[in-house]
Amino acid sequence: MIDYQLVPDGEAAAAAALELVLEQAAAAIAARGRFVLGLSGGSTPERLYRLLAKTDADWDRWHLVYGDERCLPLHHEDRTSTLVARCWLDEVGFPGKNHHVPAVELGAETAAAQYAATIEPLLPLDLALLGIGEDGHTASLFPGHKHPAQAVVPVKGSPKPPPERISLSYETLSSARALCFLVTGTGKREVLQQILRGEDLPAAKILGQTITSLITDLPVD
Repeated sequence: MIDYQLVPDGEAAAAAALELVLEQAAAAIAARGRFVLGLSGGSTPERLYRLLAKTDADWDRWHLVYGDERCLPLHHEDRTSTLVARCWLDEVGFPGKNHHVPAVELGAETAAAQYAATIEPLLPLDLALLGIGEDGHTASLFPGHKHPAQAVVPVKGSPKPPPERISLSYETLSSARALCFLVTGTGKREVLQQILRGEDLPAAKILGQTITSLITDLPVD
């Protein structure tokens, strides 16, 4: 079941997501001594990361994992890891050993295999942040693409540039204790309705183990 939360705009979506992240972090740290967060790119997550930069948290107990990443050179401005570092981690002195960045500059196949080994001790995620594209994709899991059943998958021929990426798999994302879809922007209303109807789209195939939250500024029928 999806917990649907309607908010006025992207700023309110980021604020609602911040509340959820901090709630899940507190619960995870109390239960297991650490909080493992799966990160997403995009404008609404960026607002969330800027809010986190103003938050006083026990960062030593947080671990950051990427839901997907573009195969671009290290520190390239279009990498999500660059965005996250610039607007959040550098501001708070986040411990580098807890920031798990995939080596996508090595190519999709090598990076996927290496990242699977890196994050294996951290799984399952406590919370995964995800967006939804206008075609129904989430992370870098695109309609019509098939992937092996492994923790991290290489993605070739992405319909959005660059063509090579890595992504956490359906299995890895669905094993997360909690999921939060952040969906804003008028162009996504139709696909959001399709997903809520359970149509055969990537984002409709993923649910968290305990909580699946949809935070959106889009009213749906």
